[in-house]
Amino acid sequence: MKQPEAECCEELEIHTDTVEKLKELLPPEELLYDLAELFKVFGDSTRIKILYALFESELCVCDIAQTLGMTQTAVSHQLRVLKANKLVKFRKEGKNVFYSLDDDHVRRIIDQGMEHLGE
Repeated sequence: MKQPEAECCEELEIHTDTVEKLKELLPPEELLYDLAELFKVFGDSTRIKILYALFESELCVCDIAQTLGMTQTAVSHQLRVLKANKLVKFRKEGKNVFYSLDDDHVRRIIDQGMEHLGE
């Protein structure tokens, strides 16, 4: 069985100008870490389902739980994660708490992911 080719340069030749330019263009390490953490939040299908439900309308925990066939406790846990990452927001109306997408960026991130999968 043929071994796959290593993805390496055959000759060691550093393109110093290109490397230095790229180093200057890279965002700060802390920002890249925060971005990676944000994408981890999207790595859970339950959270994606909740976000999809919130595409359609503002919902309370019990409506989300009923829609997704989950317990209110499980939904609340996931909503805390989404809220901590500024993906959902909430408002109180009496004793009820209603959740919605924090802004249109959330929808665009998911739409772009779905578009990428469809390619």
